[in-house]
Amino acid sequence: MDNNFLIQEFQPTEVKEPIIRPVLTKKHKPIWREYMEVILISLTAAILLRLLVVSAYRVDSASMEDTLLEGDYIFVNKLAYNFGDPKAGDIIIFKSPLNPTKDYIKRIVALPGQTVEVIDKVIYVDNRLAAIYPNAKNDDPKILPMQLSTRDNFGPIQVPSDNYFVLGDNRDNSQDSRYWGFVPKENLKGKAIFVYWSWTPDKNSPQWKFPYIISAFQMGFYFITNFPSQTRWERLFTAL
Repeated sequence: MDNNFLIQEFQPTEVKEPIIRPVLTKKHKPIWREYMEVILISLTAAILLRLLVVSAYRVDSASMEDTLLEGDYIFVNKLAYNFGDPKAGDIIIFKSPLNPTKDYIKRIVALPGQTVEVIDKVIYVDNRLAAIYPNAKNDDPKILPMQLSTRDNFGPIQVPSDNYFVLGDNRDNSQDSRYWGFVPKENLKGKAIFVYWSWTPDKNSPQWKFPYIISAFQMGFYFITNFPSQTRWERLFTAL
């Protein structure tokens, strides 16, 4: 028996040093930059919405009372007629056929191809009584003959293709299709959706005039001090 031991040289295992990598920390934006980005994104969205989808208008006449009051601010859907045709009863914004630089707001009463007639203030479409809308009204008890005015007696006349017959809801105090004719489809700008704000007109309120810096302060002060009393709170978000 061999008493000699096999002796092997012990080779220590190489120990690798751990690789230390720098920890990347997320750099925080300055608070002013975050606010600025939010503001810019909001402004961009508002501008695109304003250009492509909705518009805001102020009613500055009494021709649509009591549906719309002078001083009402309304939103208008600009895409309403891109995906469908106007319907009788729609309240529309359109370029005036007489002066395309001005926008009017009226209600569609008769559609292309229909025959409309007004007899002693009563409106007929295709020889049938037209729809009576809740806030439409006639305040003047007098009935004017057709020889004097087309206000109370008009037609019969057929609405041409791609045109609309419109009236103001304040029938005795509205310049509309009875006076200046039909509204071409190409003049339509959108459909009124709802009243988002309403301000009672005040003939004594400050006016915008020179020197404008003084007018700006006067109007700002007037608005702040009269906001609670002049706002028609009950009209806010009234659907049309």
